Amino acid sequence: MFEYEGMAGSVATLPEPVPATVGAGGTSRARTAQANNAQARDAQTHRPERVQELQTRIRQMQRRTLEERTLPTLPGLAELLPGGALRAGSAYSVAESHALVMAMMAGPSASGSWCGVVGLPDFGVEAAAGFGVQLEHLVLVPRPGDRWLTVTAALADVLPVVVTRPPARVSDADAARLAARLRQRGCTLISMGPWPQSEARLSLEQTSWSGLGAGHGRLTDRQVTVSVSTAGGTGRPRTGRLWLPSADATLEQAPHLTAVAPLEYGTGDRSVPVPVPGSAAGSAAILRTAVGA
Repeated sequence: MFEYEGMAGSVATLPEPVPATVGAGGTSRARTAQANNAQARDAQTHRPERVQELQTRIRQMQRRTLEERTLPTLPGLAELLPGGALRAGSAYSVAESHALVMAMMAGPSASGSWCGVVGLPDFGVEAAAGFGVQLEHLVLVPRPGDRWLTVTAALADVLPVVVTRPPARVSDADAARLAARLRQRGCTLISMGPWPQSEARLSLEQTSWSGLGAGHGRLTDRQVTVSVSTAGGTGRPRTGRLWLPSADATLEQAPHLTAVAPLEYGTGDRSVPVPVPGSAAGSAAILRTAVGA
């Protein structure tokens, strides 16, 4: 689908067997030949392990280089991400939250980095601007069709941050090829949905809005719990309470361990959907509130 420009795999060089010869000093040469042949057989036996070891060392060297290259990240998110910031050359997956994606884009964009968005026709540019995304440094490809992966790879060649929404499951092979390009170009990928081999997976939990009174007012801000799971699902997820968005449409840290009570109106048990205006998701969110009978 796109050319693989990653580092070619290293292959261990194996010594060729040396035939035994007998003549002047033949005994010494025979022993040397036997030792070389034994070494060749041992190398042949352990060849897969040696190749795997070399590949692991290459990945470790690449990671040490890239770990020194981080992108500006909003403080509330930085405390939750592995390494304390978005890493250049890494991929992150977000569980269907436009607001969280915009918050991740805001730090790099505010520092002057270009961002690309692929496959999100409902991406709200006005909401993105409220989070701090610089629209003059934003590239949108809302409907790439079946060539979404090719478009994503092309943007990764020239932009520091690329957001994409895979229309279907991404194969491990495609993810590995794109990962090589991300490392080479130093691009950070944010996937709206699952992504193989991602650095971390971010999701929203315990969402609650505020601003409504007893029959009056408007929704002004939202508190959420952001959960971050590291690659491979190892370790306990890191969680943090954030305003997303806050009253001024940005991301802020909420008070530590703040308990937000659910909205309750009346004493009835019926509930009605209430459209949430100005939702950062680009489409009307739904808030369920109780009303009297």
